[in-house]
Amino acid sequence: MLVFLITVTLLSFVQIKVENPMLLLERFLTGGGWVEIALIGSYGAVVAYNMQDPGKVLNWRKFTWFAFSVVFFMQLCLGLFGFEKFLMTGKLHLPVPMMILAGPLYRGHISVMSILFVSTVILSGPAWCSHLCYFGAIDRLASGGKTERGPIRNKWALKSTVIILVVLAAILLRWMKVPVITATLIAGGFGVIGLGVILMVSRKEGRMVHCTSFCPIGTLVNLSRFVNPFRMYIDNQSCTDCMACTRYCIYDALNKSDIATRKPGLTCTLCGDCIASCHAGSIKYRFLRLSPTAARNLYLLITISLHASTMALARI
Repeated sequence: MLVFLITVTLLSFVQIKVENPMLLLERFLTGGGWVEIALIGSYGAVVAYNMQDPGKVLNWRKFTWFAFSVVFFMQLCLGLFGFEKFLMTGKLHLPVPMMILAGPLYRGHISVMSILFVSTVILSGPAWCSHLCYFGAIDRLASGGKTERGPIRNKWALKSTVIILVVLAAILLRWMKVPVITATLIAGGFGVIGLGVILMVSRKEGRMVHCTSFCPIGTLVNLSRFVNPFRMYIDNQSCTDCMACTRYCIYDALNKSDIATRKPGLTCTLCGDCIASCHAGSIKYRFLRLSPTAARNLYLLITISLHASTMALARI
């Protein structure tokens, strides 16, 4: 019920305060935005109810994240075919996550997506990389389920190299006054390479290699996640070092070295897929002085409310 109320409140504010209709149904039918708000709020409530059960998180997150991506790209495709009402501003922007970082550096001003990204990191830590990124849902689908492989080699060297190159390239393109069309083609090429990583490497490894090792936004999330107090930890008293959770972590955050330190690696997104795999119940959420159960419920409340609200506004 709380997810329903929060989602309805957030979207009602958008419906009332924003002059240009942001809710899709409002663009086609006066008052339709209120119907959409009720539907999205109900969707969020159903998701929250089911994800309270740790055993259902993996399947429900896979479903909701895929649905988020479908809504996003379906509206993008309709926009490409000339139905401008399906675009956020009526203008087309490149749907590559890297542009959240590189776009403002190239243009010299912040974008709506950048504001949305920063807001989600502040509110729910790394949930962007497990519930909200339209590219991430594709990587999740390609990576499949359980993995038996060891840690990704030289992960941080690759992550650091990619994000530095993206930042330098954006600044250089702006300094050289490279035309928008040329910069867009370069960014599009980066997106194509990312899709290649998803379809070939993530699929082979059974892990989200694109999101954990290639995507600069994923790296930005890993480094900035500490502005939010949500954490996950492994209880030292009950953990048996059975390594069962490793098979369920597609973010390469529960390797042997991570379990030895009793906390997931920096690429952990707090998704919770691993919790049901731990028969000792050792993997827990932490938020300030709250109990692990209360911390997890609060995380789900915030994250699912953001997920549902963003789905209603998931347009370029």
